[in-house]
Amino acid sequence: MAYEKTFAMLKPGVMQRRLAGEIISRIEKKGLQILGMKLMLIDSALAQTHYGEHREKPFFGELTKYITSGPVLAMVIAGESAISMIRTLCGATKTDQAAPGTIRGDYALVTGMNIIHASDSPESAKREIGLFFKESEVLTYEDPNVRWIY
Repeated sequence: MAYEKTFAMLKPGVMQRRLAGEIISRIEKKGLQILGMKLMLIDSALAQTHYGEHREKPFFGELTKYITSGPVLAMVIAGESAISMIRTLCGATKTDQAAPGTIRGDYALVTGMNIIHASDSPESAKREIGLFFKESEVLTYEDPNVRWIY
């Protein structure tokens, strides 16, 4: 296993439905550590940069429209294999394929409004953390629960 930092974002649907606490609780119960958290509104330029790899896809406009439609909660999360752990917690991107017990499986009904984003690789995590957080906004601290988790 490897200690990793990753990026996750609770999308406007989570904030509007007031589900943030439940989802954060799942992340913490898994043993992952939150190093940064920011409630924010994303402007169109940041949305287009963040989802740049999807620019030529037919859903790009709807994706950026949704992510800019209300507040999001951006997070930096760390732990052993944090990238794959968060992606497993999220479940499949397509909501009809997201297993019950996953975040998308339990809370998302429409793929285009799938409620959570999670980095898919170390490179994406580094890029996305840099888009949403200044270095000074990401904390480093000793987690006293590590001996109980690992």
